Amino acid sequence: MVQAPMLSSPLKTTSEVDWITPLKSYIRTTYGDDPEKYSEETNTLNRLRQDMRGAGADSASGRDLLYRYYGQLELLDLRFPVDENHIKISFTWFDAFTKQPTSQYSLAFEKASVIFNIAAVLSCYAAVQNRGEDKDLKTAYHSFQASAGMFTYINENFLHAPSTDLSRDSVKILINVTLAQAQEIFLEKQVRDGKKPALMAKLAAQAAMLYGQAREELESEHARGVFDSAWLKLVQIKALHFSSLADYYQSLADEEQNHQGIAIARLQTAEKASKQAFTYAKAFPGTPSPSSNLGSDTASTMQAATKRHWETVQEKLTALVKDNDFIYHQTVPVEASLAAVGKVAAAKAIPLSELYQGQDIQRIIGPDIFQKIVPISVTETASMYDEEKAKLIRSEAEKVEQANGEMAASLDYLKLPSSLNVLKGGADSDFSIDKEFERWCHEVAQGQPFNPAFDRLQREKQAVVDSLARSSKQLDMEESVCEKMRSKYGSDWTQQPSSRLTSTLRTDVKSYRDTIDEAAASDMQLFATARQYEADFEEMRSASESGEVDVFYQQALIKVGSGSKAKAKTEGSLLDEDYDEGGLSVAEQIARVEELLKKLNLVKRERMQVLKDLKEKVHTDDISNVLILNKKSIANQEAQLFQAELEKFRSHQNRLISTVHKQSSLLKELTKTYGDLLQDKRVRADQQRYDSVQKGRNGVLNRYKRVHNAFEDLTQGLSRAQGFYNEMKESVDSLEKNVESFVSNRRAEGAQLLHQIEQTKNNAAGGQAAAEQKRMQDLMKRLSMEPKAASPSQPEAPPLPPLPMKPSRSPAPLSPSYPTTNADPRFTIPPRHSPAPVVPNGYSGNLQSTSQPAGASPIDSQHAFAQGAATPLSTGYNPMAYPERSITSPNQQPPQSQPVSQAYGFSPVTSPPPSTHNPYFPPQHQPPYQQQTPSHAPLTFTAPSQSYPPHAQYGYPAHQPQPQHQPYASHSPHPQPQQHQHAPYQGYPTATSPPYGFPQNYVPPPPPPGPPGGGSTTQYPANPTGVWASGPGGYASYTAPGRFGAGAGPTQPGQQQSGGSGGTGETDPWAGLSAWK
Repeated sequence: MVQAPMLSSPLKTTSEVDWITPLKSYIRTTYGDDPEKYSEETNTLNRLRQDMRGAGADSASGRDLLYRYYGQLELLDLRFPVDENHIKISFTWFDAFTKQPTSQYSLAFEKASVIFNIAAVLSCYAAVQNRGEDKDLKTAYHSFQASAGMFTYINENFLHAPSTDLSRDSVKILINVTLAQAQEIFLEKQVRDGKKPALMAKLAAQAAMLYGQAREELESEHARGVFDSAWLKLVQIKALHFSSLADYYQSLADEEQNHQGIAIARLQTAEKASKQAFTYAKAFPGTPSPSSNLGSDTASTMQAATKRHWETVQEKLTALVKDNDFIYHQTVPVEASLAAVGKVAAAKAIPLSELYQGQDIQRIIGPDIFQKIVPISVTETASMYDEEKAKLIRSEAEKVEQANGEMAASLDYLKLPSSLNVLKGGADSDFSIDKEFERWCHEVAQGQPFNPAFDRLQREKQAVVDSLARSSKQLDMEESVCEKMRSKYGSDWTQQPSSRLTSTLRTDVKSYRDTIDEAAASDMQLFATARQYEADFEEMRSASESGEVDVFYQQALIKVGSGSKAKAKTEGSLLDEDYDEGGLSVAEQIARVEELLKKLNLVKRERMQVLKDLKEKVHTDDISNVLILNKKSIANQEAQLFQAELEKFRSHQNRLISTVHKQSSLLKELTKTYGDLLQDKRVRADQQRYDSVQKGRNGVLNRYKRVHNAFEDLTQGLSRAQGFYNEMKESVDSLEKNVESFVSNRRAEGAQLLHQIEQTKNNAAGGQAAAEQKRMQDLMKRLSMEPKAASPSQPEAPPLPPLPMKPSRSPAPLSPSYPTTNADPRFTIPPRHSPAPVVPNGYSGNLQSTSQPAGASPIDSQHAFAQGAATPLSTGYNPMAYPERSITSPNQQPPQSQPVSQAYGFSPVTSPPPSTHNPYFPPQHQPPYQQQTPSHAPLTFTAPSQSYPPHAQYGYPAHQPQPQHQPYASHSPHPQPQQHQHAPYQGYPTATSPPYGFPQNYVPPPPPPGPPGGGSTTQYPANPTGVWASGPGGYASYTAPGRFGAGAGPTQPGQQQSGGSGGTGETDPWAGLSAWK
């Protein structure tokens, strides 16, 4: 059978292009990599394009070469932007029909041209097939459809065609022609197979329609200048031919249905179309142009086909007319009244993704040439897919975990498989020693006994209490002496009352005593706990040291009534019981339960293995190649793609679901079987015994767990208590040193004041005698009548002494001042010319107002220190140096008065203003001014046999170096733990004291800078001799430094103390009072 000729598209041609240089340059500049590493890849791509240029037009190998190059272009497009602005490569292609060149820098133009050639090669490949063979016929049928799919892809994705052959009109003509030819080939197959006329009529009608559409498009002005005229003529012939075939086969179908008249009318229509087709076939040129891709036998073949069909139609029409005239006599309808023949489309455009249906596309395209360079877009999409895989794994893992949890909960509720040991006689294992119990005993044995620790705490606490008692006693003695001296001398004794100055120290002593009392309560609690568990501690310690912890554990179990091994063994096992009551024995029932447990464990193991396999498969799954190959087709459809890819794991998911169902059924069966076993009366007695054993065991463990917890609490509590008492000892020792320094300073101050009072009295008596003598001399001079003659041998009489001042306001004799030995700069008073005389309110006579009454009270004068506060006796001694505590009680408001530093422009405790001369604060570089007491001033006191402590405030010289004590940094003269911090150990109070009890409206001086973490401090120098100076009222005798020196001079027997010289700290401070009686 002669087959009809087929149309095929010519191929586009292209000029040579260099891929190597532009790609290497882009790799260097954009990816920052060495381009020479990709020399092989760039050469491969360049070679692929060269091979594509020489691809055969009518072979499968040519098709594969073109598709391989196109696939690599798609992969290349994911990594390299080939356009006018990035990788600039000029692609030149010649039009397939007009042969006009077109050049562009767009990679899309290159890909469209390659796809056009693929479609053209497919059409050529289909046209040359021998359709007489079924295999070749199918190849031709598939290739025409694939060619139509390629042309359709161009029409849908490349809207702005740079050349005529790629324009929408041209491509549409090619689509219709290729689809019509595919329909024609399918009809040939049906005719050869002898299918029913009705079907063939519909297939022929569809082919006629497609050819008719192509004819209309080829008749347009656009097509006439592009396509060869032979295309239009051949399409016209085939359109008429297949229209005639449609009517012919439909008439045969009508004849089968006894519609003779209609069949005759359709044959008449078919005859007209067939005749016209034969006429066009005779006009077809015998030698078509080469551009039409038609053979030289096209005209003869079409003439033969149309003529043969015309003759067939004529013969059939004659036969039907004859039969109708003689037999049927049916009316023949007119042509216009005939219904149109139905159509069946047997050909459709095959999309690009289905071109190699059933074949390995990756094998044809080959590996990704630039697979080392991963495009960011593919990486992001792959990351999204990885997240979907992770969600799948998490979901399945949760299901597995839930199933395992349900299984474990069910077995735990049934107490399986541990309870089976009881039924099989395995309860004896419960008498083995518990590991936790053994650890508790070892820890108790390693600990130290508590009695020495309690004894040490008691000693340290007593030392703190004794120190506080000594401090209180010293303060009481000092206050008593001060008040007795005040009672003796009355208003002349201007020393501040001790109660005002010792309130802070006494408050601190009381606070520390309260803290110690509270700590003693905590000590008692610890001691009570130690007594309560003393026997248990000893038992656990002895058992661990002797290595008999297991024996001790067994004895503890026996004590609580848990039975013994002997009793357990005598009771035997229920597996040996046989009551001959029929049914399953206990052993058989236990074996059934164990079998079900084994099946459950196998199900769980299988489930875990399936989950493991699923994780490994998901981990190795990589769809990067799929994403690359379908980059354009999956735009905005990633979810559908991911869902399709995840279907490969459906089998593992189904296996996991099946294990869950199997486990559920096994658990139900196990619950029923084990329940029946427990209801057996042969089991109940043994179960009760086991419960009793467990109860006793738990009781032993709970008891000794409490003992161990008590041991740990005692160890920690004693450690905290030890630290607490260590801190308290340091604080109380510092407080005691401050008390000693305070008492020493007060005694030294009192000694100076006592010396001043006695010297004032003596000066007053001597001044009156000198005045009387001078009056008598003046009188004698006036009465003398002899002229005055200078006598060089007679010495000039000494000048008269100054008039005596009032005792209450007479200045004290000047004393030498020495640098202080106190190393703390915060409490160091700068040296001055001479110590200021001690007067009430701390001011010297030259500052006393002239309007002050002679008999005024020592504290009547109102100034910054006299507003209800302690009044300093001198600028050297400042009783206000006790800094006010920063911690105030809720009931005491801080003073609102103006600070002293603001009233005076400087702090009276720290230093004078740097630019103001003050006699109380002379410059540091000036040496202390030394002044001798006049010779006629009587000395009423002698220096004591021992030196009293150096006094930084009065400038007394130090006869020996003073120990350097660490100042106590706190808001009071001794450390006070902060309230907001934790106690030194739980239950022990912090050593805090209430705020100072100064009078209302007290204006404190600004505190000197203290060390970090504390407030201002007050440092009293310690007594270097450890004894108190003696003298009247317990004060040291004082001799004004002058012509006799600092420690020598005439003594007066009336001032000697019978026991005041030397002595220890226990010397009677009241011994000096006997001289005043």
